[in-house]
Amino acid sequence: MPRPAARISVGDHSVTWIGANFWSRTGGPLMWRSYDGEVVAEELRVLRDHGLNMTRSFFYWPDFMPAPDRVDEELCARFADFLDRHHTLGMTTVPTFLVGHMSGENWDPSWRGGRDLYSDVWMVSRQAWFAKEMAGRFKGHPAVSGWLVSNEMPIYGRRDAPREEVAAWAQLVVDAVRASGAPQPVSLGDGAWGLENSGHDNGFRLRDCAALTDWLGPHVYRMEDDPVRQHYAAAWVCELTGSFQRPVVLEEFGLTSDFASGPHAARYYRQALHNSLLAGATGWIAWNNSDYDTLIDQPPYSHHAFEMHFGLTDSAGVPKPQLREIRRFAEVLERVDFARCVRPDTGTALVVSSYLDTIYPFTRAEDRSYVERTGRQSWIAARLADAPATVVRESDGISEGHRLYLLPSTKQLLSASWYRLEELARGGATVYVSYSPGAHDEQRGPWYAHLDRLFGVRHQLEYGLVNPIEDAEVTLTFTRAFGTLDEGDTLRFRTAGTDSSRVFLPVEADGAEVLATDAHGRPALLLRRTGAGGVVLCTYPLEHMASVTPRVNPEDTVLLYDALAAHAGVRRPVTVEDRRVAVDLLEHDSGRRYVWLVSQSAEELLVKPTVGTGLALTTLDGAPADAVALEPYGVQVLCLTVV
Repeated sequence: MPRPAARISVGDHSVTWIGANFWSRTGGPLMWRSYDGEVVAEELRVLRDHGLNMTRSFFYWPDFMPAPDRVDEELCARFADFLDRHHTLGMTTVPTFLVGHMSGENWDPSWRGGRDLYSDVWMVSRQAWFAKEMAGRFKGHPAVSGWLVSNEMPIYGRRDAPREEVAAWAQLVVDAVRASGAPQPVSLGDGAWGLENSGHDNGFRLRDCAALTDWLGPHVYRMEDDPVRQHYAAAWVCELTGSFQRPVVLEEFGLTSDFASGPHAARYYRQALHNSLLAGATGWIAWNNSDYDTLIDQPPYSHHAFEMHFGLTDSAGVPKPQLREIRRFAEVLERVDFARCVRPDTGTALVVSSYLDTIYPFTRAEDRSYVERTGRQSWIAARLADAPATVVRESDGISEGHRLYLLPSTKQLLSASWYRLEELARGGATVYVSYSPGAHDEQRGPWYAHLDRLFGVRHQLEYGLVNPIEDAEVTLTFTRAFGTLDEGDTLRFRTAGTDSSRVFLPVEADGAEVLATDAHGRPALLLRRTGAGGVVLCTYPLEHMASVTPRVNPEDTVLLYDALAAHAGVRRPVTVEDRRVAVDLLEHDSGRRYVWLVSQSAEELLVKPTVGTGLALTTLDGAPADAVALEPYGVQVLCLTVV
């Protein structure tokens, strides 16, 4: 099935934004008061010379709108100069209207008077007026390539605002931008933090935003306890966001040099850029262009010292390692002619339970965050198994067309979905489900519509009780060959979780074949054949246990998924045996195929990819690439050719 990777269009052509969020080092958010056009030009030139083609810029709201019916003409003139300097360098910018929130502080216009940003009719009208006024002034400038309504409005506005109020506010402000006659694409700048991605309801629903806007823009600054999860943090959010069939721009990502050394910062950027590209992002805007060491007495830097050092350059304009990493990324995109590339179809689907994005009666918020966390771990394992999965949201219906459906550590699906999965299996797919009763003790157990018949087992559960995992390590020993695993092979998994989740499902086979047993001889992996396909049950919550274990990746779920993909017949033109290396492809509209090898190893690797019959790998320069050297956490891009 196709994997989403839609492009933003400006005018009659698509664009690939590679840029930075921009505040001049002369003033940060207060730059318009002390605007220095020559310094701005110097800052922009450094970015352009390192492969960046755009910025995201900001109308600092208290300054640009000093009264409810007036904009500051002098600052507008300075912004016009700012646009001219972009155009001179062949760059564009995406202005942001309501700022608002920025870098650890909220700033109100002096006239707001505590009015609610979403529900106060007069206050909403003032926001819409400002957006229309600014868009109308600058819509004809060739340096403007898009518009953003706000900067992280869920932090600036009321955090518990109802969905209906937020959607109405967004509709009115977006309509005002379009009523100005501005032809450029527009989005909200909310960060894509809402229910569908996080399980937390902040009023901003991606489904609503997708219906209103021209792209969706995740802001990702996750703190993790596992390097591989850290490297895929932004990519996972992009994959989730892409399920709404809008272009995905990684609108904010990055790090402060106070939290990472130069080499580690470069590594993070490399991984975030390439992994999000392979997850469907088609634009990248780093946070941010410059450090601000001269602004130590100015909020927010006076009280959030680490905010001074998110820059791609230092406060003197000298490039930092992460800027050089963006330049290398931009060079790769140019070499492969990314504008004409798409993600190829995939045979693997990760089914995301609707309990993530829907608030059902008498369910708990923990159930939603649990779906997100286990789903992310499963998605990473599928990537490292060289069987990258597309997200299939249960809320949209579970579509046919995939060879392998993954349901990791799943407690809850709608009743009809379990029957739908059985139907897909009869049609030839392999459906994999790993058991979980959830992580808390409320209605603790499998919410499966027909557990025994679906899996060909007889469960041995006792009401109100769970079956704790006795061992510090779960072992699955295969009693017969399965996919890429041989009889006698053993997979090992570190035990983790709460008292409610660190448990297994006791079953007896009743029509299913036992593929693997645990250390106590109990069925741990079973296959029930049905029609042209089958259903695989794992009686342990493997993905959940990994998701709550620090520094665990890559772990043996990768080997299990590799076997599942082989058993299901998932087409994989290129694989690498080393589970520390993920393989994915892009296809050019000329028929050329490009292969990404992304290492998750702290050591240098030499890998020998396996390619399909009649295929060969070469470097981008055409040299044979039977063996490929990967630097620590490195990336190599190759050509896949027909021989």
